[in-house]
Amino acid sequence: MTRLDDFLSHMEEEEREFSLEGPSKRPKSRRPLAERLRPLKLDEVRGQEHILGEGCLLPTLIRENRVGNMILAGPPGSGKTTLASVIAAEGGCKLVKVNAVTSNVADLRDALKMVRYHGAENCYLFVDEIHRFNKAQQDLLLPDVESGEARLIGATTHNPRYYVIDPLLSRSQLFALEPLPTHEIEEALIQALEDKDRGLGTRSCKADKKVLERVALLAEGDLRRAYNFIETIVEALPEGSQVTENEVAGFCRERSIRYDRDEDEHYDTASAFIKSMRGNDPDAALYWLAKMLAGGEDPRFIARRLVIFASEDVGMADSRALLMADAVFRACETIGLPECELNLAHVVIFLATCPKSNSATLAIGRAKRTLSEKPIQPVPSSISDRHGRNNKHRPEGEESYLYSHEFPENVSGQQYLKDPLDLYLPKSAGAEAAVAERLLRWKEMRSEISSKKDD
Repeated sequence: MTRLDDFLSHMEEEEREFSLEGPSKRPKSRRPLAERLRPLKLDEVRGQEHILGEGCLLPTLIRENRVGNMILAGPPGSGKTTLASVIAAEGGCKLVKVNAVTSNVADLRDALKMVRYHGAENCYLFVDEIHRFNKAQQDLLLPDVESGEARLIGATTHNPRYYVIDPLLSRSQLFALEPLPTHEIEEALIQALEDKDRGLGTRSCKADKKVLERVALLAEGDLRRAYNFIETIVEALPEGSQVTENEVAGFCRERSIRYDRDEDEHYDTASAFIKSMRGNDPDAALYWLAKMLAGGEDPRFIARRLVIFASEDVGMADSRALLMADAVFRACETIGLPECELNLAHVVIFLATCPKSNSATLAIGRAKRTLSEKPIQPVPSSISDRHGRNNKHRPEGEESYLYSHEFPENVSGQQYLKDPLDLYLPKSAGAEAAVAERLLRWKEMRSEISSKKDD
């Protein structure tokens, strides 16, 4: 018997596993509450009004079984697997499931065989965590997806533009799912407590609105996490109990912060952090700082960003910024968490409330562009290194080096570029305003010296 024959001989068993059946056909179980309460119809799906709400086209396509290939991207618990199941159920289709975490190439080939057997019009291939498949594994999907032999629904918690190959993306519609609003989670929890068939209704436990709000807040938009919280609490209490804030606090001590140290949330939060300081908002900057620390961010990463910010955004407006930022970097290395949180907060407030100037950033940019776009200027002979050469090679008529300290305000009038440039353009923010005044005064002094030489 071939592998395919063996595969098809177990078709009935496999179909039972992959098909979507109503609650009456589901086995009585100790399955998690989140699984028992998974929506079976489109009308039961919570949230995602931006793609499933009134006026959206997707619900019509789902009900008419005209959905093509799609990639569902969103945070955990936002309903990606649920939506895939509902799409198949509403269209009267089978859903062949593959988890990229646990499946290999052979598993994927078998799943594709099953999809071909049923036909694309009657079946979807659901690849959960599709970003976990490498390029070769994703390439394996292409022939069937491209030919229409399979309809693909991929789900990922990562940015698909970085983790899903371009050929698959170009053949799929991308839908971004959002974390569930708090009120949607609260309503779901009420239903879970009342539902005697699939939920926790047989336990006869109650919870007031304040308790449900707390659980919803702790879940951070993840309905599955909220279900897990309430199920754990209710199962631990006697039947007919009142769920109080004490029980919630006992089982859910800390709010779960959605933060991935290497992915979108990491970079988005760091970006918000920097831009809040740049925008002179210490409160927002402290909030994003706290989120990064709560999410397990390396404090040295934060400190490195502060060192960059000190020159990039504060710069000459307050040169103490670089010293402060360097000090907090050393504190993060030598002291570490949790104490260095205080040092970070101190410097973040300082940088956010400093006057800002990006003149140094712009100046080095102008200098680099000048080097790339214009002829390289030679070093004037008057300021070149003459150690050991006794000034023997100075061109006739060129002035000797003028030691600046021998002149008022260190202004000798000497030219340091053959063709003068205006690269550093000071701003009037903070201490740089005084710098601008000095530079203007020195420019006038050089002009006077030059005029006297001409006379």
